Amino acid sequence: AAAWFHPATPEQLVNACYEAGFRLVSRGVVGDELVAQEYLRLWEDPDWGTLIRSTDPVVVAAITAHHPELVPYLAPVTYPSVAEARFLRHLIGSRIPIVYVGTGAPEGAGELDAVLSYADLSRLLGLREVRVAQMPGTFSRLPAEMRRHMSVAGGLPLEMVVSGSSQGRRLLTIRGLDGLPALARAVGAERIDLGFVDILAHRGAADHPLAGPAEGYHRRRRLLRSLEPARSRTPVVPEESPVELGAAYPFAARREQPEPQAVRAILEAIGVAPNGKPWDCRACGYQSCARFAHAAALGRASLRQCVPWLGRRAEDAARDASLDALTGLSSYRTLQQRLSHEVERSRRSGESFAVLFIDLDRLKELNDTLGHERGNQALRGVAEEIRQTIRTTDMAARYGGDEFVVLLTRTDRAGALRVADAVRERVEQANDRLGFAPGQVSVSIGVAEYDPAMPGEGPLLEQADRALYLAKSAGRNTIA
Repeated sequence: AAAWFHPATPEQLVNACYEAGFRLVSRGVVGDELVAQEYLRLWEDPDWGTLIRSTDPVVVAAITAHHPELVPYLAPVTYPSVAEARFLRHLIGSRIPIVYVGTGAPEGAGELDAVLSYADLSRLLGLREVRVAQMPGTFSRLPAEMRRHMSVAGGLPLEMVVSGSSQGRRLLTIRGLDGLPALARAVGAERIDLGFVDILAHRGAADHPLAGPAEGYHRRRRLLRSLEPARSRTPVVPEESPVELGAAYPFAARREQPEPQAVRAILEAIGVAPNGKPWDCRACGYQSCARFAHAAALGRASLRQCVPWLGRRAEDAARDASLDALTGLSSYRTLQQRLSHEVERSRRSGESFAVLFIDLDRLKELNDTLGHERGNQALRGVAEEIRQTIRTTDMAARYGGDEFVVLLTRTDRAGALRVADAVRERVEQANDRLGFAPGQVSVSIGVAEYDPAMPGEGPLLEQADRALYLAKSAGRNTIA
């Protein structure tokens, strides 16, 4: 997270999370420390034989799906994120949901109430209008434990990483899933005792595709090292964990072949890269999209492991957030952004633009007499008539309740009045088509022009709102 939000500091990021409404922010150190204690106990036991690191959900998923012969060798220790969630639940009880933000969330972990990527957190902070870079540079609340004592990022003990294969204990390091077939042959077929197998799907959290572009890996790694606090001289978690840290990894169910139509449906959901070819990015833990789709169709994988699919979901979510759910017009937030952009464009070009403030005259009366669903039908009908009247370069938004705003680019007041009258007439004609009694559905419209060459009379929307008030004062179904 520190690398993703750089140049904002970790202190600013933590403060931003509190500002956005999170009740408690924990850095992940506790989970790493708890898991590291368990691994150190296993490391010190010479009778384990081959033991495979199980802190990486992608590795565990690949083993259970494709190499079930390795499942008995997985270390019986839960993921650091799950360990921390259990520890937090032990401290705070069940009343507060636990949200994990990161790149290595385990699939289906019941301890985690929600899982966010760094991009998701960035969008959430934006929706809450929290700017990380503007947060104080010192903690606004007493922080959770930030220092490590015995662990490295990812949950292994520092002693294990430093000592390596010394002291008569073997340590085999594998990075990437390409090493799994050879590992399966050595352990499953040839019965070779390999000692501890330190395997990760990537070179670390900073190398995960969701952490950023591959070419920025070394920069992110250096940055994270520079931001790491000094180690604590004393333990930061109890020697005997107050929560269960064990884990059992089931064999994936085996079937001969998935249904071809199921595989095709998953491949269609994934889509193709801009070059028209499969993504085959391998971030999901599979060698190709085809192999992933095969496994997903058999229930051994989930689309939530697919980075391109997640990216498209994020784009869809961003688009949905920019639209009003009832009418399909732009949202108030999008209107404000576009209005600011249009003011700047008008100042640079010297061209005018205008806005229409539109009010559905009798919405409360419709809701009270015919019900809210008929009122919603009227709102959708008015929105459609507005959409059909304006140009593609214009913008229509639902302002709230029974009000709409239309932004007309490169349009003066005279042109805006013509568009307003066209909207008014279309809505009037749509009344019968929508099945309402004569005169039940109509609109009043206020018009305001932004002319960069002339002094303004206050914010443009306020001018249009005042004009709308005049129109309604003169009687419904009018323009001012």
